[in-house]
Amino acid sequence: MKFDDQSLLYQPLVDLRNGAIAGLEAQSPTADSLSLLRRSCADRQLWQGGVLAGGDLQVAINVAPVQLHDPRFGHQVAALLEQYGIAPAALTLELNEATLTHDPAASDSALGFFKQLGACLTLDQFGAGPACLSNLQRYPFDYIKLDAGRVHAVADDDNAAALCQALIAMAHHLGIRIAADGVQTEAQCAFLRTNLCDLVQGGFYAAPLTAGAVGELLREDRRLPPHLLRVQTKRRCLLLVDDEANILSALKRLLRPDGYDILTANCGEQGLELLAQQPVDVIISDQRMPGLSGADFLRQARSMRPDTIRIMLSGYTELQSVTDAVNEGAIYKFLTKPWNDEQLRAHLADAFRLKEIADDNIRLNMEVRNANHELASANRRMEQLLHQMQRQIDRDEISLNIAREILQQLPLPVIGMDDEGMIAFINGAAGNMFQRAGALLGNAASDVLPELFPHGAAPPPSGHHAHINGRRYAVRGYPMGLHSASRGSLITLSLSEAAP
Repeated sequence: MKFDDQSLLYQPLVDLRNGAIAGLEAQSPTADSLSLLRRSCADRQLWQGGVLAGGDLQVAINVAPVQLHDPRFGHQVAALLEQYGIAPAALTLELNEATLTHDPAASDSALGFFKQLGACLTLDQFGAGPACLSNLQRYPFDYIKLDAGRVHAVADDDNAAALCQALIAMAHHLGIRIAADGVQTEAQCAFLRTNLCDLVQGGFYAAPLTAGAVGELLREDRRLPPHLLRVQTKRRCLLLVDDEANILSALKRLLRPDGYDILTANCGEQGLELLAQQPVDVIISDQRMPGLSGADFLRQARSMRPDTIRIMLSGYTELQSVTDAVNEGAIYKFLTKPWNDEQLRAHLADAFRLKEIADDNIRLNMEVRNANHELASANRRMEQLLHQMQRQIDRDEISLNIAREILQQLPLPVIGMDDEGMIAFINGAAGNMFQRAGALLGNAASDVLPELFPHGAAPPPSGHHAHINGRRYAVRGYPMGLHSASRGSLITLSLSEAAP
């Protein structure tokens, strides 16, 4: 199918482990899968021809039922990849559950072919309908992609968040990686990062792009900010909130040598805006300020960023409001103005140590979950590989049995030997010819059938002649392994009409 190149766009999928682009989904309203693949293969060569290594960049193609179940489709895909010199592992095929249920037997065959080829498989729009666990168990998917409709609500709707967590946990237990579609906000990305999503796709990182824009983005190597990565290291961040500029300046002079990243706000409302934009470890806030009081500000800060350590520093003591805030857990410590420099620095160091202990626990928990997720994924890939190997063994065994049956029915006497010269096979015609020689299988051919080895060596392909049962036979040997992994050799005997 021909289509307008301008209709082809690519939307990046970003890896939450390092924040970099890991793949691209090819999108076009007018192209079929093969047209998309052909165009994306050409575009990929252009991207790789620049400064990109591009070895692990995957391009995802959506596949409709009519194509997946077309017996020619798999071979056409393989031919295109070979034509452009692209490894099958660089291709991801995306299909939804409706495609699978259209013809489960044909889906089995097609997905088995693509896994044997080495392509990656993604179950798309997962969670849009009744997600079926049996499909994840039956088919060899590498990824599930959470439906955009499910992802949009995770930051605002507890029920939507719980459902996404359940879908992700189900995939984790099966060793399947998770991608999320329709990620539009940092809050959604942060939720997915916390729940060990692997890839995110959506307007938060980039809208669908032309091939040229993709090349520019890859050369730029733009990544997600570090605080959204699954495992991260970060500097200590301190937020100072006070309506007196001279107090803020004095605190910054005092605390900057301790290596903190310091943010400042002159009121509680501005402090909340900063908290909405970036993570903060420790907050020091005045109590008496225009607008929000310090206690009310720290209450809202606790709701917005519950992992922060919150300190009040004030020259006024409104005992009831401060006591309430302390009892609610909104305030970690209450310090008074004017402060003692060394005591303030010591209290702040204690607060950061407490925050770092909590962060280390979260980090270690994340690393353990990461390791378990990677192990489950590796186990799934191993199981798929073993399944493919077993299928190949089964096919080889069937082929071997067919070959043995054919050899058994041949009127031409055939004898098979292993690489040590022991008889491993003898067909019916040969068995009838040498029935007087007794048991042959498992014995050295040169000992039990010496007439076939006049010079102590196996007969060459050019052959020699031997008299057996009063008749003259041409004896030829054929070494195995020239075109396969077989070992040993075959001996054939054909009646010779030549005079003795």
